Amino acid sequence: MLAKDTEMLIVDWGMGDTTARDRAIARLYPELQQIASARLRREVGSSMSTHDLVNDAVEKILRIENPEIGGRSHFVALASRVMRNVLVDHARAKSTDKRHHHKVELNTRIQGEGPFDLARLNSALVRLEAIDAELMEIVEMRYFGGMTVPEVAEVTGWSEPTVKRRWQVARAWLADAMSHPLAHG
Repeated sequence: MLAKDTEMLIVDWGMGDTTARDRAIARLYPELQQIASARLRREVGSSMSTHDLVNDAVEKILRIENPEIGGRSHFVALASRVMRNVLVDHARAKSTDKRHHHKVELNTRIQGEGPFDLARLNSALVRLEAIDAELMEIVEMRYFGGMTVPEVAEVTGWSEPTVKRRWQVARAWLADAMSHPLAHG
């Protein structure tokens, strides 16, 4: 019943109910903490806490006017994208700090994946988005949101076999892009 109540809160949020928005975020906060914790686990030299990442992400989500959130999975996908942006911004800020020259890594909960250099991964994702935005979104949901194939299927409206195939394509493309980064300069 709690899941159904959360879904209704999210629908009400989408219709402008700020009380429903606050209650939905409160209900989903433990899940956001799990996602953030997974993102931050074993990062090299990270000064960002799970609490900081979740709060920064929620703050950015609250600034979105009329977010189109179709349910819990859509919210998790949105939170995943926002957490990615927060982590990338944090990594960029660290890289400009002359006293620290640590690369920031992303450790996924996906077996056989990661850790990845976050700056290199973000660069590859920007390139992938230019080629196929839907593939980039799958990577974002899987890596940054820790979403399962069925959850990605729910958000995208695709069948699970389609998500699996597209996920394989995205992983293969990313592996190549990560091993052949673009030269800057």
